[in-house]
Amino acid sequence: MNIPLFGEILMQALTLTFMLVGLAGLLIPIFPGIAVIWLAAVVYMFYAAWSGLMTGWDWFLFALITLLAAVGGVIDNIIITAKLRETGTPWRSIGIGLAVGLVSSCFLTPLAALLITPLTLYLVEYLRLREARAAFDSAKGWLVGFGWTFLALFAIGILMIGFWLLWVLV
Repeated sequence: MNIPLFGEILMQALTLTFMLVGLAGLLIPIFPGIAVIWLAAVVYMFYAAWSGLMTGWDWFLFALITLLAAVGGVIDNIIITAKLRETGTPWRSIGIGLAVGLVSSCFLTPLAALLITPLTLYLVEYLRLREARAAFDSAKGWLVGFGWTFLALFAIGILMIGFWLLWVLV
């Protein structure tokens, strides 16, 4: 058994496993799935550089993965906020909803934020407007924004993993 080959295969398997965990974690609102995918690529990059396996092509693909991670890091806030602003939800209500969702996910479970954030938005907007339909539209805007965000981040995560596979296989 060739130990260096075994070590490389083990490192690739671990990297892919963490990347897939990051991809699956995108379903959880506060789980930093894109960051997990990127960090797995960073660890692999250090391993590959230390082993003398990094070529110019590998650095280019790592740079693309990093660029996608940066885009993914801000896109979720942009999409959800844009959907909420389309409904006329003020910044104060958005901030309260996101803060309550974040705190609840720390004390309960990250999946709790999927229910608590839109419910909080509904309550805050209902108290502000005294109109159930407008409050519902705000909560629906968050859910639609979350759905689009998930799709965008999932596509970015797939691209990141695809670039890493290209890096490893070529």
